Amino acid sequence: MGFDFVVIDEEHAPFDRVTIDNGLLAARAVGTAGIVRVAEPTASKLLAVLDDGAAGVLVPHVFSVEKARAVVSACRYKGGSRGFSNSPRAGNYGAVGMWPHVEDQDKSVTVIAMIEDPEALDVIDDIVAVEGLDGVFVGRGDLSVAMGAQSPASPDVLAATEKIAKAAIAAGKPVCVMVGSIAETAAFRPLGITSFIVSSDQGLMRQAGAKVLMDFREIAGSEPKAGAAA
Repeated sequence: MGFDFVVIDEEHAPFDRVTIDNGLLAARAVGTAGIVRVAEPTASKLLAVLDDGAAGVLVPHVFSVEKARAVVSACRYKGGSRGFSNSPRAGNYGAVGMWPHVEDQDKSVTVIAMIEDPEALDVIDDIVAVEGLDGVFVGRGDLSVAMGAQSPASPDVLAATEKIAKAAIAAGKPVCVMVGSIAETAAFRPLGITSFIVSSDQGLMRQAGAKVLMDFREIAGSEPKAGAAA
């Protein structure tokens, strides 16, 4: 449909490597960036989705400088520790030579840290300064639960979001949040947040289904009753 990117969520949805691979194939076929939210920030998980052709990774629970550096290292060849293979989709099944593949992947792969733990707030300036980290995602849901907040709209969570956004923007890193609707973005754009994950596949289907149901109920309610004058 022309969205800038889609997120394939391995962390909270029943995706395995085969279904992730199929999702990335579909995204690449239509020119949409496929970003994988990995289940855990291990080198093997990150390597698998990058080899399968992910445009980037969304990495949960990056709460320390050490973790941020380890994630970046696992996603980069030069200066990092990513295991080499140009035979999967990312290397066009071996058609791209070794060093062109290395150069292309190091240049194009996007590494996004999910900041969703309260302890990350104490070192957020240092986390966003990690070289090779391309951006941050504010995990308002996890922050809300960890902080005991009533909802992601609570003042404490908003303050944490502002702190993360301010630090990232100062470091020249873009910031992303998840919102339930387009209207919800209005609260975040003034903070300099420029990237939004809007709803989910289930959420979009629920919205469409609810709209159809409401439309039909309105039609039923407006229909003249039997025997009524036209």
